[in-house]
Amino acid sequence: MSENTLYDKVWEQHKVNELPSGQDQLFVGLHLVHEVTSPQAFHMLEEKGHQVAFPDRTFATTDHIVPTTPEGRERPLNDPEAEEMLSALEENVDDNGITFFGLESGKQGITHVVAPELGLSQPGMTVACGDSHTATHGAFGSIGIGIGTSQIRDVLSTGCIAAEKQDVRRVEVNGTLGDGVYAKDVILKIIQELGVDGGVGHVYEYGGSAVRDLDMEGRLAVCNMSIEGGARAGYINPDETTYEYLRGREFVPEGEAFEERKAYWESVSSDDDAEYDDIVEIDADAIAPMVTWGVNPGQVVEVTEPLPAPADFEARTDREAAKRAYDHMGHSPGDTMAGYDVDVAFLGTCTNGRVKDFEVAARVLEGRQVDDGVRALAVPGSETVRQECEARDIDETFIEAGFQWRQAGCSMCLAMNDDSLEGDEVCASSSNRNFVGRQGSKEGRTVLMSPAMVAAAAVEGAVVDVRDGLDVELPSGTDRAGAGEAAD
Repeated sequence: MSENTLYDKVWEQHKVNELPSGQDQLFVGLHLVHEVTSPQAFHMLEEKGHQVAFPDRTFATTDHIVPTTPEGRERPLNDPEAEEMLSALEENVDDNGITFFGLESGKQGITHVVAPELGLSQPGMTVACGDSHTATHGAFGSIGIGIGTSQIRDVLSTGCIAAEKQDVRRVEVNGTLGDGVYAKDVILKIIQELGVDGGVGHVYEYGGSAVRDLDMEGRLAVCNMSIEGGARAGYINPDETTYEYLRGREFVPEGEAFEERKAYWESVSSDDDAEYDDIVEIDADAIAPMVTWGVNPGQVVEVTEPLPAPADFEARTDREAAKRAYDHMGHSPGDTMAGYDVDVAFLGTCTNGRVKDFEVAARVLEGRQVDDGVRALAVPGSETVRQECEARDIDETFIEAGFQWRQAGCSMCLAMNDDSLEGDEVCASSSNRNFVGRQGSKEGRTVLMSPAMVAAAAVEGAVVDVRDGLDVELPSGTDRAGAGEAAD
């Protein structure tokens, strides 16, 4: 087993007891709540007559079902089920004294965007949320764990969950990312190399020079998709990039208290002689813009790379999965994704819905128009992100190019509101999952890519290599201009 890694340190600091099941009772330092997975948990709590144990460690927002147009947000919401879930959350947080970033707060947004930009996510924490992408918070050197409804109940009632400790795999990404290559490409490359089940039984510690060079927005994108690689969580050791991002944010102490907190943050980093259960190396210099060709994030290639034949896969299950993907997506082995027509361009989500993501995409869109055959949506990950983009006129670039500029929410990532694919539309998406039906239509087809690639696809009406033919300066994902400006 691993020793002296950040994961080992944080786990031991939060371990309360060893349970008869063999699991550990783990204290949760930050509990994030939204409207979809929490109503049942609050109801179970009420049935048992329990109170929320740590309301000051619990924060709520609404994201999954919330409409992204001003008229759609008028109450009651048009969707009765969505209105019921939102009303239940509003009642539950009010009854239990929980801080809620609602529609009128000016801070509403996707859970995994709101918590980092407010400084709620900090190094050395355990973070739990009823959402699989809680791994996002590992970008700060915390352990983010997605939990189910019964575990939400447990955290609300006791502040703890029952959990099994995982092995630690260190993923070393060394080298320098090329221009037009971003954090999204890094994590898609990792998933291509290790597979969608490669992380089962593990947490991933991301490191190496290319990871260290990423700004916080890039680190958040990498950790966000740990779950797509099968890992229980993913994290990056905190450093000066982390500390400078956190400095001055709403829930971060100031002055001497900040320096004291920083000393603790530094202490939880993996030791130089830490032992890992496994180490994998990835060459950053060799990473090109990545796009998915199939129906899971592991079915991914470089944008100009020929698509594999089902027979190329060793495992029978992978061969069968490839055949199903080809049937759904309409490709043939040997094709490339370059030139694949798209009908929809979607920029947003907890993976790529931050200011830097919109800034990079805007560079591609400047002076250009969305193709006539493309419906394009830009959905900020939070109202704070939206406000910052509007203060910098980034929204104007999107609007002038032909994008619909929306309000914050999960939107077309999982289509729990009106933002949905229709029929067999193809979507160039900055989201994290390309499962069949994920974006609202069982016939719809999703191609995952970086924000810059989404913008380029919107302009061209097809998947293209963003590095070619657009005559635009595209720094790599290690460019830190504008990093952390969303909440400064």
